[in-house]
Amino acid sequence: MRVLLVEDDPMIGEAIQGALKDASYATDWVKDGLTALTTLGCQHYDLVLLDLGLPGKDGLEVLASIRAKDNPIPLLIITARDGLDDRLCGLDSGADDYVSKPFQMAELLARMRAVLRRKGGNAAPVLSNGVVSLDPATKEASVSCGPSVQLSNREFSLLQALLVRPGAILSRSELEDRIYGWGEEVESNAVEYLIHALRRKLGSDVIKNIRGVGWMVSKGA
Repeated sequence: MRVLLVEDDPMIGEAIQGALKDASYATDWVKDGLTALTTLGCQHYDLVLLDLGLPGKDGLEVLASIRAKDNPIPLLIITARDGLDDRLCGLDSGADDYVSKPFQMAELLARMRAVLRRKGGNAAPVLSNGVVSLDPATKEASVSCGPSVQLSNREFSLLQALLVRPGAILSRSELEDRIYGWGEEVESNAVEYLIHALRRKLGSDVIKNIRGVGWMVSKGA
């Protein structure tokens, strides 16, 4: 999953970006509203974390611009404005959730998972195509109700990207896009290496290679 973090406070931004990376999210961080809108126009993201008190263009203006373009991207407001009117305004303007600072990262991560489930039309906490299941909270995967195995951060990110869209073929560049954020070196043959590792843990048939196109997981039973 790739996240856009829009936060002007350097200490808070650095802390959140680091925690998200540890939680297997490829995270790009921008510090003002105009840059956020420009970035959203040229890069795919799975979720936006948006502060309200931004320089140049206020967070609510950014939110309004995003929704005015009928962009349904999941979006959580993270802000020190914790008054009821501020929360209602943010939610009524199109935010999917509202988290007041200061907050615990565990709560923010849980709210992110919940929003992603709702937007994906899946109320269950575990991603599954009927064959392989993945728990985003623990990064454990299992096949056909078998024993769970622990995945590395990047193994988890790749399998999650495939399970969010079972039956869809994702190319190498699309998978790399979900795994690496700005400034992270894309390792040679990283996708093939991760798929090999996942097949070794979960079975050779879990991820299918569509020659010359990309990889997919089936829609399941």
